[in-house]
Amino acid sequence: MKNIGYYNGVTGPIEEMQVPMNDRGCYFGDGVYDATCVVNHVPMHFDDHIDRIYRSAGLIDITIPMEKTEMKRILQGLVDQVDGDCCMLYWQVTRGVGMRNHAFIGAETKPSLWAFVKPVKMRDPYGAYKCITVEDRRFYFCNIKTIDLLPSVLASEAAAKAGCDEAIFHRGDRVTECAHSNVHIIRDGKLKTAPCDDLILPGIARKHILEICKELDIPVIEEPFTLEELMAADEVFFSSSSALTSRVKEIDGVPVGMRDEGTFGRIRDRYQQKLKEECGIA
Repeated sequence: MKNIGYYNGVTGPIEEMQVPMNDRGCYFGDGVYDATCVVNHVPMHFDDHIDRIYRSAGLIDITIPMEKTEMKRILQGLVDQVDGDCCMLYWQVTRGVGMRNHAFIGAETKPSLWAFVKPVKMRDPYGAYKCITVEDRRFYFCNIKTIDLLPSVLASEAAAKAGCDEAIFHRGDRVTECAHSNVHIIRDGKLKTAPCDDLILPGIARKHILEICKELDIPVIEEPFTLEELMAADEVFFSSSSALTSRVKEIDGVPVGMRDEGTFGRIRDRYQQKLKEECGIA
């Protein structure tokens, strides 16, 4: 198949799928999601992503009505039906279907599982990308991978209109994360990244980057950093399950980073190697 969609056990081409009007995800963004790239029919860091969606669901009082192994089985079954060397696997759990009402306590709802798989082209890991900065006006649930993404949608559109690849959020002078990725800097051979508080999503790629730094004896500082530090860093890069390690060469039209190929290159190349090993690619 060229792609596949899924809603509570019903499958079909994405373009033909339909969902109930009263699914709470449609009215309130009342749900959580996760996504990862699939290479050689292997979803990258699959267990990490499964764990995260259960954690996110728990943080907003959604009890997913299946074991993790069953969710993996369903999603892998979808992946196996789609052609393509590289695909995107996306899935979300909403609180379920019920007449529109803000309060959900006592509502007779059962969480809904949505998913799709479609071919994608991954970013060039050896490319250099452009960003803009955007004031972070989101709520304080950024550690939950909610489907309510309007601020990220608007920031991504602003980046696209500016001819850029990503938007970097900041709250005042503190850099938080990007519209759909985490952002990191390298200075004096050390990697600095924002701490996992309620202002950023604990990215799966971020987790593996920190493990790689430990493996390679690259010091890591998990502390907030400022816009000034961002612009003065030796390297700036953003990371996600689709962006992997994307090096930044320009922010708000000003050249940045690109001064420590050695440290950044070690992280990038080791990550590429680990993904190939995980996906069974020689």
